[in-house]
Amino acid sequence: MNHTLPPITGRCTLVGAGPGDPELLTLKAVKAIQAATVLLVDDLVNDAVLQAYARPGARIVHVGKRGGCKSTPQAFIERLMITAVREGETVVRLKGGDPFIFGRGGEEVEHLREAGIECTVVNGITAGLAAVTSLGVPLTHRDHAQGVVFVTGHAKTGAGAAEDPTDWRALAATAHNARLTLVIYMGVSGAGHIERELLHGLPGDTPVAVVQHASLPHQRHLVTTLQGLQARIADAGLASPAVIVVGDVLQGLAAAALPVDAGRFGT
Repeated sequence: MNHTLPPITGRCTLVGAGPGDPELLTLKAVKAIQAATVLLVDDLVNDAVLQAYARPGARIVHVGKRGGCKSTPQAFIERLMITAVREGETVVRLKGGDPFIFGRGGEEVEHLREAGIECTVVNGITAGLAAVTSLGVPLTHRDHAQGVVFVTGHAKTGAGAAEDPTDWRALAATAHNARLTLVIYMGVSGAGHIERELLHGLPGDTPVAVVQHASLPHQRHLVTTLQGLQARIADAGLASPAVIVVGDVLQGLAAAALPVDAGRFGT
C-alpha cells in the first residue's frame, strides 16, 4: 500500500507584526498578510492590523499566548499550521514583535521542516527596540554602550527546566565590564528577583526604564534606578506587556527624572 503524502500546495510565512502600531509594519509584512487565506494570530497583535490588511474572507484564528493567562498550546498551533498548509492554504503565522525574538518562531520553523514544509520569515520591529526609541533613546551609544543584550525574564517552565536558567549575576558583571545595554522582556512579574540579582554586578544608581504597551497611544513608562525598580513598578501600576531597559544609555532620561507618562509613539 502506498502511503506517500500528497504534494504540498500551500505555503506558510511567519510574520512579525511589530510592537503594536500598524504603521510600523514592513511592506513585506503587509503583502504577506494581504495574501493570506488563513491567519493564526497572537494576542499582542493589534486588531487594527487585521482590519487594515487581512483580505475579505480570510480565516482568522486567534491563538493567544500571554503570560499569566490561559494560552493556546504550542503543539496545537503547530498542528493547525501544518494541516492548513497541506490543505493548500496560504498561511500566515502573525506574531507580535519579531518572530525570532522570544516569539517561538524557531520552534515553529523546526516543526514545519520536520513535516516537509519550508517557510518564509518576515522580521518585525521588536518591542525592545520600539520601547527605547519611543523615549528618544538609543540602545547603543559610543560613549555609553558598546552593545545590547536581549534576554527574557520569563524562562521556560515545566519538566527539565532549570529553576532560574538566567545567571543574572554573571550577566550584570558582563554588562558592567563590557558596557552593554540590557533589554529584558517579560520581566515585570519577576522584577524583584531580577533587581536583587543584577545589583551583584551593577551599581544601584544604574538607570532603568520600564515601557508598557510600546508604540501604542496608551503607552506608559517610568524612569528610575536599578535599586528600587520593583517598588517603582508597583507604585506606577505597570504590568505586562512591558520591557525593562537597563543601562547608561538612559542617563539623560534619568537626569531629567521623567515621571510615569502616557503618550503616542514618536511624539
